[in-house]
Amino acid sequence: MELLYFAVAFACGFSVYQLKLPPLIGFLLAGFVLNLLGHSSTDLLTQLADLGVTLLLFSIGLKLKVSNLIKPQVWAPASLHLVTSIAFFASLLLMLGAFGLPLFVDLSWQSACLVGFAFSFSSTVFAVKVLEERGEMASLHGKISIGILVMQDIFAVIFLAISTGKSPNVWALALLVGLPLLRPLLFWVLNRSKHGELLPLFGFFFALVLGYHGFEFAGLKGDLGALIIGMIFAPHKKAGELSKALLNVKDILLVGFFLNIGLNANISLEAVLIAVLLAVVLPVKVFIYYLYTNMFRLRARTSLLSAFTLSNYSEFGLIVCAVAASSGMITADWLAVVALAVSVTFVLATPLNKKANEIYVKLEPLLIKFESDKRLEEELPVNLTDTRIVIFGMGRIGTGAYETIHATHPGSVAGVDIKPEVVEKHISLERRVLLADATDPDFWQRVNHSNVDMVMLAMPKHMQNIYALEQLKASGFSGQVTAIANYPDQQKELEDLGVHSTYNFYLEAGSGFAEHVKEKLFS
Repeated sequence: MELLYFAVAFACGFSVYQLKLPPLIGFLLAGFVLNLLGHSSTDLLTQLADLGVTLLLFSIGLKLKVSNLIKPQVWAPASLHLVTSIAFFASLLLMLGAFGLPLFVDLSWQSACLVGFAFSFSSTVFAVKVLEERGEMASLHGKISIGILVMQDIFAVIFLAISTGKSPNVWALALLVGLPLLRPLLFWVLNRSKHGELLPLFGFFFALVLGYHGFEFAGLKGDLGALIIGMIFAPHKKAGELSKALLNVKDILLVGFFLNIGLNANISLEAVLIAVLLAVVLPVKVFIYYLYTNMFRLRARTSLLSAFTLSNYSEFGLIVCAVAASSGMITADWLAVVALAVSVTFVLATPLNKKANEIYVKLEPLLIKFESDKRLEEELPVNLTDTRIVIFGMGRIGTGAYETIHATHPGSVAGVDIKPEVVEKHISLERRVLLADATDPDFWQRVNHSNVDMVMLAMPKHMQNIYALEQLKASGFSGQVTAIANYPDQQKELEDLGVHSTYNFYLEAGSGFAEHVKEKLFS
């Protein structure tokens, strides 16, 4: 049966992808189609979905630093948004109940606040998928969004612990004290796992056994355990490689998660209408995100893109409502409402995020009027004076290009990268590397590139290079542009958009290796 579900998911995902929409919309659609055909979720599919979410939280932990959570621009908007959203949704639900509308009329103020709490969350699964596809996990708005989502996860875990009566046992203290002490041993095991099939198996073991089941055994939420274990490994140099090793498996398992949303929905006309109503008021929730992030010295673009990333309802809302329904505080019909609302907002948020930069450019004249005069260090202007060649993306390829050019033309090249830790590393090696987001329209307005003759786009994600190229052209740059690509169709797309030359990473790497061998053999 599960094979049939995944086959339908592939068919729907493939069809949606041809319309240039993310496949996850197709996976959601597949769940609803199967539901309408009389199918329901299975134990195995639910287990696969749970595994996918656990690995997702572990992967988030691998990229997360505690220092990001304690920043005011993360915890303050998350907390303020929670309180404001609960007040807004509870008031809306009670007002509709006053008109005698079905489902709403049975809500007390306590249950209305509980449903409002469920709708205050945004989807971690959706946000991470969107940010990964755009290559923006390391961007400032990406880190702000993920930080807010982690704070929401913590709020949800606290609620679940209180509402279910589940409290930590004596092993919880031992676990929380012992894990930091065991970190050197855990790092040693990760180092010895090398690069092969042991690496993803290492991730499975520590995410699912030590993380999920270890924390469940200690009376704590298992998903929170996977997140914390991931955070323990985050400072390790192999954390990024470990995350990539789990990527494909995690994505396949998450297909089960999206299928489950549709398969578990008790679809009725009443539930559909309420879900549509909740989708209509979603802009209020997005505006609240924008308002509070903008209050903490974030630029208008950073606040807007963060708000768009969080512009949906969450799978955690289903969990909250399920707990509330089991205690009799709300009827089970609200589970269908939440499932449908989550699905509808996933569909709406996808094109919204895809066009986020274009929307910002149109709204920029209005939004910048309300920006704070002060700037965070990460968003200060960028200086490219006396630079002839700029390399965007200072990974292995960008670093190699920088070193080659610097060797013959010192002082004429500069690198730009979105990751603070990467920039700090290069600066410590006395390379001229600046912290900036190449996809940010404001960056191109703040920088003077009149002396730049060539721009090299060496960012790892194809769409990052596409977005940067669009902003580069819009800024009036008239010099040469070259870019890397992984596949011939990506090369063609870049060339069609005006790139003067492209570098096929896999093909050229082989050619470079052959040239190296010939030089050694025949010299």
